[in-house]
Amino acid sequence: VQLQASGGGWVQTGGSLRLSCAASGRTFSSYHMAWFRQAPGKEREFVAWITRSVGSTYYSNSVKGRFTISRDNAKNTVYLQMNSLKPEDTAVYYCAASGRAVVPARPYEYDYWGQGTQVTVSS
Repeated sequence: VQLQASGGGWVQTGGSLRLSCAASGRTFSSYHMAWFRQAPGKEREFVAWITRSVGSTYYSNSVKGRFTISRDNAKNTVYLQMNSLKPEDTAVYYCAASGRAVVPARPYEYDYWGQGTQVTVSS
């Protein structure tokens, strides 16, 4: 599956952005999906995860209550709604997909990655 992330941009502290990740292929609904982020000089960090069928979600503590992951299997797209953004949320955001059960926070568990979209939050 090929993933294309979009929706990044520049926003002031407290603002909102919605990221999208469009997947190619007809088997999108068979993949667990996740968002990660990577700030300059830092390791890739888990953000959020959603299961392929029931749509159960899981978030990192740093974004819980502010970010919401969702998916539309009919549109082959996963979303990340980001509210109450903070400067520390500044990073390149990546979507990822796995066709098997994973430990959500481990980047190496995922088979497919999008190209990343930059999110910049100014103070």
